[in-house]
Amino acid sequence: MASALPSISSRHSLAPYLPISGNLAHSMSVSTKKRPKIRGKMIRAVASLSDSSGPFSLNRILRRDLMLMGFSSSLSLIFPTLGSGAEEELKMDLLVDDINAYSYLYPTELPSNNFVFKWVESRKPERYSSAAPLSPDARLRIVSERVDFIDNLIISVSIGPPNSLFLKSKDKTTWSAKDIADSVLADKSALRVTSSQRMDESSVLDAHAATVDGEPYWYYEYLVRKSPTKTAQEPNLYRHFVASTAERDGYLYSLSASTLSKQWEKMGPILAKTVASFRLLSPTENYVPPYKDPWRFW
Repeated sequence: MASALPSISSRHSLAPYLPISGNLAHSMSVSTKKRPKIRGKMIRAVASLSDSSGPFSLNRILRRDLMLMGFSSSLSLIFPTLGSGAEEELKMDLLVDDINAYSYLYPTELPSNNFVFKWVESRKPERYSSAAPLSPDARLRIVSERVDFIDNLIISVSIGPPNSLFLKSKDKTTWSAKDIADSVLADKSALRVTSSQRMDESSVLDAHAATVDGEPYWYYEYLVRKSPTKTAQEPNLYRHFVASTAERDGYLYSLSASTLSKQWEKMGPILAKTVASFRLLSPTENYVPPYKDPWRFW
């Protein structure tokens, strides 16, 4: 019998306690490369990690590079245990999805280790109505996803309505981060089971909220028992996730980043940067709200 998932409330969680400053794309001094007729704009940025303590510590992110990216004003709130250490440069690209109006940074290279992330865009950004459902009721759907198959990393963005079992009020200012996490995870399973049974597959380690540009963002860290690899047969080997959720037009927009638990010490701080960078953007003429043409599959 598989052992029970751990349940932890840790103040050393990798999920950020306060996200990076709003309007990320405008606050960084970086070069922009224009590409015609694509759904995402790519911007190259540089972040940094350090070799400080422990897999659940945010000490790995350095002050210098956060300041370069415009994070210095709330630095002590973002990373309360931030310390010094050997620098390790991390290169990241910014993806902007105009269809669903959001952006995030994802890692591309660790030059000091000669390590290059091998991302494959497994799901290109698409409208909610045509996106792949995560459960039989098709409430929560993946609107974009990139995977590093070699290093077993997944970054995905999903959209879905709030689950009324956990979010009973329509006033989002009353929603707790734990209820947001439960709402998203209850709709995330591909199994044809009840919401409570789906939640048994996962264990929330930490959940907290922050306000960015006047809007609430909810952050949470969790484990999922199952793994997409055939080699992960040990009962205590899980996928480790960090995630961020925001609400717009009555729908929850969630970015999750994950790897196997045995890789968490190495990859966790990097994935936490991606989660902290997630932002909903002001809609453009290309924006398609989730409620538009829900019957359309092309």
